[in-house]
Amino acid sequence: MTLDDRVTIKDIAKTTQLSVATVSRILHKKGQHSSQTVKRVTETANKMGYVRNTSAADLVNQKSRIVAVIVSNTKSNFSEHIIDAIESTADEDDLNVFILHAGTRNEQSQLKAIRTVIERAVMGIILVSLELDDEVLSILDSTSIPSICLSTSVKDGVIPFVTSDNYQMGYSATQLMIDKGHTKIGIAGVPSNGAISQRIAGYLQCMADHHLKVSQTWIQYGTCTYADGDSAWKLFAKNREITCVICASDLTAISMLNAITESGLKVPDDISLVSFDGTELVDMVRPRITSISQSFYEMGLAGIKYLTDGKPIQREYLPFKTVERESTRRLRN
Repeated sequence: MTLDDRVTIKDIAKTTQLSVATVSRILHKKGQHSSQTVKRVTETANKMGYVRNTSAADLVNQKSRIVAVIVSNTKSNFSEHIIDAIESTADEDDLNVFILHAGTRNEQSQLKAIRTVIERAVMGIILVSLELDDEVLSILDSTSIPSICLSTSVKDGVIPFVTSDNYQMGYSATQLMIDKGHTKIGIAGVPSNGAISQRIAGYLQCMADHHLKVSQTWIQYGTCTYADGDSAWKLFAKNREITCVICASDLTAISMLNAITESGLKVPDDISLVSFDGTELVDMVRPRITSISQSFYEMGLAGIKYLTDGKPIQREYLPFKTVERESTRRLRN
């Protein structure tokens, strides 16, 4: 039987019409459940041929010198800083690191990656910028291998995470531009769901706190990619009301800068730009881009130290800072 053919907890949950979390806890002997429910789950599991993947890692992970890093396959550059910190620290501690890529919201891709690392007897798993569903979280919770998420939050604190406060970043970026006299502010490239969508919530709350109306056309969703900037600007340009755009990532902001320039307008004379992330990319273009800069290297350090030093973490939000550059300007009254 291959990994893809195995009966999963989700399969059993569907058959028994119970939640994935309930089935997971029964099969891993966690929590209190009625004897009838336990019998129903265990009999269904046996009948369907479910085999718990305890893996060699559950027995020998204390001796393993391998750290697994599973990274979102979204085309971005900030994860490089997280991985740099992990690899540098691992090298100092004579550990090996192997990296796999998985879709940020692709359940099957994530399951395949996680099962692969579990079977490799790793000492720990670091997940970078991944939105995890209930089944993936159940598998991580049920194994004895330590795991931690970086650059995303995890609901219900199932596994620890270290990230930036997306809501506060969205609020701060909006406040910065309101303080500069902007009242018509767009936001581009941010996903409509998941932890990162809280940037939009922060943006909306800040606008509301200043009694500023927001048109639905001012919000253009995306996946933080380079392509999002170009596509969003094409829509903004059709009925150009906004004087500023907050971009989901440095790549999104650079794409929008290029699209604005190609349309015959100038940044910041005609449109101001702000980006999230604040990697080295914002200093490589002209004008340099104002950013809400995150502590990515520190995220990587926190993740690897959690595995190597047993640093107690459940949820941790690292500080971010606003760095003003030439892509924003104050509006004249």
